[in-house]
Amino acid sequence: MRFVETLKNIWTIEELRKRLLVTLGLVLVYRLGCYVVLPGISPAAIDALANFTNKSGLMQLLDMFSGGAFSQASIFALGIMPYITASIVIQLCGMILPSFQKMQREGESGRQKLNQYTRYLTVLILCLQAPAYLINLQVQVNSASNGTAPMVFGFWTVLYLTIILAAGAMFIMWLGERITDRGKGNGISFIILVGIIARLPGALFFEFTSRLPGSTGSQGGLVMFLVEIVLLFAVTVGAVLLVQGTRKVPVQYAKRIVGNRQYGGARNYIPLKVNAAGVMPIIFAQAIMFIPITVAGFRGGNSGFMAAFGDINSFWYNVVFFILIVAFTYFYTAITVRPKDIAENMKANNGFIPGVKPGKATIEYLDTIMSRITLPGSLFLGIVAILPAFARWFGISQNFAQFFGGTSLLIMVGVVLDTLMQIESHLMMHHYDGLMKEGKIKGRTTGQAY
Repeated sequence: MRFVETLKNIWTIEELRKRLLVTLGLVLVYRLGCYVVLPGISPAAIDALANFTNKSGLMQLLDMFSGGAFSQASIFALGIMPYITASIVIQLCGMILPSFQKMQREGESGRQKLNQYTRYLTVLILCLQAPAYLINLQVQVNSASNGTAPMVFGFWTVLYLTIILAAGAMFIMWLGERITDRGKGNGISFIILVGIIARLPGALFFEFTSRLPGSTGSQGGLVMFLVEIVLLFAVTVGAVLLVQGTRKVPVQYAKRIVGNRQYGGARNYIPLKVNAAGVMPIIFAQAIMFIPITVAGFRGGNSGFMAAFGDINSFWYNVVFFILIVAFTYFYTAITVRPKDIAENMKANNGFIPGVKPGKATIEYLDTIMSRITLPGSLFLGIVAILPAFARWFGISQNFAQFFGGTSLLIMVGVVLDTLMQIESHLMMHHYDGLMKEGKIKGRTTGQAY
């Protein structure tokens, strides 16, 4: 009843209601566009592409993030991933190049410049990915037809289809920005979330029917299906704990008397996240692991090294994948969380950690804490990333196994929690209880308090 009352409160607030309706409307436009097929593509071509996608772990990942548009040869086939790739490149440039670091410190004007550079780089990536997608489509159709009904894309066909695919991807990016401005939540992340969740009902139904008695390859029956649901719930709870986990470092601010007023004297804390790197280590590790998969695809991957690293469910693939995630977690955390900057900000605001001297001692103290909490965070992140492979080893279908961990699960958990937090903040402003029983999402932090 409390949850129903909260939903009524959400509908009562006019601004919040409009934002949610705008979000749902734009998401509906995105989902409809995922089923608009490229001009000139026959149903046989779509079937050939879908069969190839189901057989390739790499293609399944791309299809998941595009909400199924990749395997449907849709105008949204390239999805939002080119924009994500461009954003990562610009972010890395901001860590390395002084000119980009300067723009990051310029506030809103610098952010607009970086966003513009991200859009330009996205167009460049699309101009490379779209022809590659069309060539792959042509190869799969010709392979499925055995030469009886060949598909040949001429130069002008590739050109106008590339323009359509690029326009579709840029339109998705525009939808994401509109959701951020006029809707609720981060638009780009929300579109990725919708694309991932869109495949969940089909994967769940396929897993259920495959467990029914009499079905081909049925093992364990409905009892095994219930066990899978319980395990999925447990993994989701673990991912929530990983996303929300923080180590609160107490900070005391010295009192200052200016005129007749007293400033400072408050006691606060710095929330150091257990997983400060988010899903970036998994994305970086996947980018590297895609290289042997691609090479194995060209060479056949029949034996040896290519056979081991061409299969995302193989033992050695997941061992190397796990090690890379742990390494990238330390690397990305060291770049994004800088104890020296935190210590300088505290000093500038007359803050100090009780029992620790300001300056070098504070930097070493914060660095020690980050090293200690990053180790379990990186190990847990690596385990979550390779859980889909364990699910496959226990007989769970490939489509359903992808929801047991990896980037998809962490994105879903992170985006849902972030959206709930924004809705809850809106309710609190109007003196309503939040979505949770206690009125707040415990452990959720919006930033560092220094």
